[in-house]
Amino acid sequence: MTELSKLTARQLLAGYEKGEFSPVDATRAALDRIEAVEPLVNAFVRVDADEALAQAEASAERWRRKEPTGLVDGVPVSVKDVFLMRGGPTLRGSKTAQRQGSWDVDAPVVARLRENGAVFLGKTTTPEFGWKGVTDSPLSGVTRNPYDLSRTSGGSSGGSAAAVALGAGPLSVGTDGGGSVRIPASFCGIFALKPTYGRVPLFPSSPFGTLAHAGPMTRDAADAALLLDAMSGQDWRDWSQLAPAESACAALEGGVKGLRVAYSPSLGGQVAVRPDVAAAVRAAVGKLAESGAYVEEVDPAFANPVEAFHTLWFSGAARLVQHFGKEQLDLLDPGLREISARGARYSALDYLAAVDVRTDLGRRMGRFHTTYDVLVTPTLPITAFEAGVEVPEGSGHRRWTGWTPFTYPFNMTQQPAATVPCGTDADGLPIGVQLVAARHRDDLVLRAAHALYGTGITAISPAPVPA
Repeated sequence: MTELSKLTARQLLAGYEKGEFSPVDATRAALDRIEAVEPLVNAFVRVDADEALAQAEASAERWRRKEPTGLVDGVPVSVKDVFLMRGGPTLRGSKTAQRQGSWDVDAPVVARLRENGAVFLGKTTTPEFGWKGVTDSPLSGVTRNPYDLSRTSGGSSGGSAAAVALGAGPLSVGTDGGGSVRIPASFCGIFALKPTYGRVPLFPSSPFGTLAHAGPMTRDAADAALLLDAMSGQDWRDWSQLAPAESACAALEGGVKGLRVAYSPSLGGQVAVRPDVAAAVRAAVGKLAESGAYVEEVDPAFANPVEAFHTLWFSGAARLVQHFGKEQLDLLDPGLREISARGARYSALDYLAAVDVRTDLGRRMGRFHTTYDVLVTPTLPITAFEAGVEVPEGSGHRRWTGWTPFTYPFNMTQQPAATVPCGTDADGLPIGVQLVAARHRDDLVLRAAHALYGTGITAISPAPVPA
């Protein structure tokens, strides 16, 4: 039998339909993979094998009757441990979280996936409350990179990225408030999409407000479109949700011929990009041109909005811990404690000034996309660095935003943005290329990403852990 842990969700569904294997076979393969890699990588905080197999058995029976219940019936899925999922606690990487309670509520994405027949493997690791771009927390420790266990998986959806890269389920759901699906996907050599804000409903709302999106993390763009369709849908608990969108899967076809692509290698010289990263991204842009896109090297005209982002992000952290007593504060990740204290010192005028910067940035990008369909940049200027630290040693950066200048601006603008693997560096560590489109044009991001997968530039060696 084909090694099921290496198949995409679409390949699994095709196999179920033909009767070549069952959801039980695929779930057992994913669980076996988790058992093999989990002690080394630390991608999961909770795995419920018995429940997963029971869900897989129910799905197998539906497939035997030729009555699958939804878009991902029988596909093994993992969920970042910031989403509510009934049957167990959601701890968000924090020792301050309360384990007691009925835990009988699903977040909107979980509810939609349950309706679509997903098999839930478990919850993946996150830094405390998803506050930073790497994945380590006081509660669950350090999550490592599948390509080099001494390196970080990235974050904050690092457990999800590592799980998908290692074959521990082809689909995972993460969150992205400043790059948190794109950063770890780039470091771990997988695909991730931050949809337009509101495309996927959220409940409870993120403490970081409308910066935070929910997004699919998968092996390729086609699986991401499938997962996006499955996890979207109306939910009255999110007052900011958008109207229903066209099928993401329908957006995949058409290629990039005639697409107007802006290539910005360094945001106008603002970002120092490692030469091997720059070369891989340039090669990916070349593939788009060869496929018929009109490519122009041009930069969106905006200054680094990091101070405004910090005001919004740190204020959210302050709100998050506002009612914590000293005992709870002492349990926090020291970095989170530091930024929340800083956020508490901002005034309402400081916050509104940051909103003004955000508004201006959104307006600038809106004008930019009247000329260009897709903006292409590196996802990150570097590859994965040492695990267990917020910033690379010797970088001079104080916070994770210092090495993520290509990702957080597009949370401020709420635009759709994806990362596609486009090669590796001299150490064999994955490199990602970022694709960004105007708000509501998730279809263009998916189209361009799917076209890149067709060129073969996305092919990198499978994650090697365990040896």
